[in-house]
Amino acid sequence: MTMQDRVSAKRVISGRLLATMLLLCFALVLLSSCRSTGSSGQTSSSVTSETRYNKYNIHAQQSRQDIKASYAGYVDSGDGHFFIPAGSKLIFPGKGQRWRNGFWFTVADTGQKVFFEFHRGRMGMGEHEYIELITSSSPVSLDRFSEQDRKGIKAGKVYTGMSKDGVLTALGYPAKHRTPSLESNNWIYWRNRFMTMGVVFDGNGRVVSITD
Repeated sequence: MTMQDRVSAKRVISGRLLATMLLLCFALVLLSSCRSTGSSGQTSSSVTSETRYNKYNIHAQQSRQDIKASYAGYVDSGDGHFFIPAGSKLIFPGKGQRWRNGFWFTVADTGQKVFFEFHRGRMGMGEHEYIELITSSSPVSLDRFSEQDRKGIKAGKVYTGMSKDGVLTALGYPAKHRTPSLESNNWIYWRNRFMTMGVVFDGNGRVVSITD
């Protein structure tokens, strides 16, 4: 082997060693980056998630694909209808993870993930304000309610003789575009996407009739 051949061989070997070292360095950097991202992602999730308790029943509908609730209530939507009882522990993600046309949360006891559709224009407020309205940062007690109120709250229905607060807890907060003020003695709830019902109160704030 000539001197020139030896020099060429050394250059080839050196090049291969350099390439191998570069690949190893790249792999180490990539592995370190993945570990760092995973760790910070978990920390971010734990910091931004928020635990709250619903003050009112949340009526929802379960399909094969998902579970949906709505600002409109849909208190009697047919097949798949159920409600998340008032006082349930809910886990909300960070604001950045909420959808544009609503928000989602997880029911802590069941693991159910619920998408809550929301319309700012019809409710006259933003999503965060609405969440503050229908939930509490501390556990919710139902001890203050009368027997008739508790009956309705437990069933997720309205009965004559219930108080306004009892109806609110049983059916949820009514959509503002149909019930602008809770001071009114006639509240409108959506049974489903096509039908409504009226809840009529007397001067003492007790239910006297339920109309279609």
